[in-house]
Amino acid sequence: MSISYNVYCDESCHLETDKQAVMVLAAVWCPTEKARDIAVRLREIKKRHGLPASFEMKWSKVSPAKLDFYIDVVDYFFDTSDLHFRGLIAEKGGLRHADFNQDHDSWYYKMYFLALQNIFQPNNTYRIYLDVKDTRGGEKLRTLEDVLCNNMYDFRREVLQRVQGVHSHEVEQVQLADVLAGVVSYANRNLDSSSAKNSLVHRVQVRSGYSLLKTTLLREEKFNIFRWQPEQKG
Repeated sequence: MSISYNVYCDESCHLETDKQAVMVLAAVWCPTEKARDIAVRLREIKKRHGLPASFEMKWSKVSPAKLDFYIDVVDYFFDTSDLHFRGLIAEKGGLRHADFNQDHDSWYYKMYFLALQNIFQPNNTYRIYLDVKDTRGGEKLRTLEDVLCNNMYDFRREVLQRVQGVHSHEVEQVQLADVLAGVVSYANRNLDSSSAKNSLVHRVQVRSGYSLLKTTLLREEKFNIFRWQPEQKG
């Protein structure tokens, strides 16, 4: 039986000039038929902590005053069997774009394919939603859709039905992807300046059973991580 899934994506430290050592691409996915219920539950968690339903969860907003809220969000993710996470950690040091006849943008799309490829199964269908961050959003979405479909030989768009830009403040699952991307990125950049962020990273490490620094088993279905390193020149 075919199942339809929604895949919600966000990214951290993806720019070529941001001087960060790693880029993290993150995807949270769930069955399409469960998407609305999950969004409602996340809004209920916001209201339970005295936040408006319209409050936008973001990694940058994690603070001591909101730590209990974000811990509840993380626990909800791990306690909900319909929610899954896939994160790609790409090391940016030593990239040699010219050697591979690519620029940073084309490398970025290749990384997105690596991030998402093990989510897709040919008997199911998928709709991908990405946070639109800049004026090139439409072009970026079309290119990503082409790259993903071509790499899966899905030329008739039977598996990947849609790649659509959304505004993160309107979509709870994209906000969740932002928070989890921030957790993985923070852990991999060896940061410890925020006690609240340290606590949230620790919570995810405990709940997932992973350090967040290494590749997990390919079949890990709840909290899956792939660490990519550039090919060494030799």
